[in-house]
Amino acid sequence: MKTIHEQSVIVITSKIVALAEKRTAIIENRETKVKLIHRESEYAIPTKYAWLTIKDGMVMASAGIDESNANGKLILLPRGSFKTAHTIRKQLQEKYRVKDLGVLITDSRTISLRAGVAGVALGYAGFRGIKDYRGTPDIFGRKFHFSRTDVADSLATSAVLTMGEGKEQTPIAIITKAPIVFSNRIRRNELSISIEDDMYRPLFEKLPKIRERKKVNK
Repeated sequence: MKTIHEQSVIVITSKIVALAEKRTAIIENRETKVKLIHRESEYAIPTKYAWLTIKDGMVMASAGIDESNANGKLILLPRGSFKTAHTIRKQLQEKYRVKDLGVLITDSRTISLRAGVAGVALGYAGFRGIKDYRGTPDIFGRKFHFSRTDVADSLATSAVLTMGEGKEQTPIAIITKAPIVFSNRIRRNELSISIEDDMYRPLFEKLPKIRERKKVNK
């Protein structure tokens, strides 16, 4: 990149971050992948199509382990996407002498009862990941009680659409003029909600109980 303008968001696919961290494994057999899924997940249950897992507070298939465009390898998710985003942001700020700059590391996710994939934020730095409307009035003066906008995942979805899923070979995108709030400090868990507070929980209460798996320090 020759230049980066103020109030830009640099979007980086998680795959190249993982490759830089050497977060790969050789596919020896099916059991190899299953062991990795268990190691990488906090929760894991098998389904007809893939392992349904929870990792880093997000629901995903197979702990985010990817075989596409991997040339016979398994590519795991980055170790710490928030920390990596913060480091990259500081480096870019120094190199390009910009103040208001965001960095976003993305992946792709399926959405329940929807075909196809959309982008999701694994980690970010430099901007607020959520916009809170609670307590503010709508156009008729009625106050919002629950409404919040998931800024980070919305940005990720728009960028992943541009970067593509196939042969595009576009691992980086730049978002400009986004209606977001830049900030040097973010709350890492601002997008997270507990399973007890999840409005979709009743849909899954009849599923078999899943046992918690201890996180592995890597």
